[in-house]
Amino acid sequence: MNTTTNIMIVGVGGQGTLLASRILGNVLVHEGYDVKVSEVHGMSQRGGSVVTYVKYGEKVYSPIIGEGEADIILAFEQLEAYRALPYLKKDGIMIAGTQCIDPMPVITGAAKYPEKLFEKIEKEATLIAADAIGMAKQAGTIKAANVVLIGILARRTSIKKETWLEILKTTVPAKFLDVNLAAFEAGYQYQD
Repeated sequence: MNTTTNIMIVGVGGQGTLLASRILGNVLVHEGYDVKVSEVHGMSQRGGSVVTYVKYGEKVYSPIIGEGEADIILAFEQLEAYRALPYLKKDGIMIAGTQCIDPMPVITGAAKYPEKLFEKIEKEATLIAADAIGMAKQAGTIKAANVVLIGILARRTSIKKETWLEILKTTVPAKFLDVNLAAFEAGYQYQD
């Protein structure tokens, strides 16, 4: 039987979702999986939603993940986590950063940022929530919050830590490598 694993990465433009999907995709290819990655850009340059589908297995035929099909959702922002919830399988895991970024309707005053989103998510799914921004700041820069979340994800896979580190070294620009390795380690060691 051909089984695939489906991971959705969701966030807001500028949060590093595309680098995270590149790291994940490179790790999976290195491990010998057939991998399909599909990026769905909203208004990513203006803080809009960004969604990436990563599917891997023995043979993957389509990159698209439908509702109720994601094994894992890696969410960089609370509202994006909540919006992606319908895509999570019943026994799936949501790994989410605690950051809140106001969408345009909130910025213009037309709406309020929803409250208690993680409480709502926890009623329907297993949630691993982490202050990825705070952890990244301790590692050296808040821009590495994406790699903190990749570290949290990595710990929950069967792929060896060394493989993740090797791929980080070839995917992240050299001048940012040390801070990203520290961010990955912080995420990898995180216990919620």
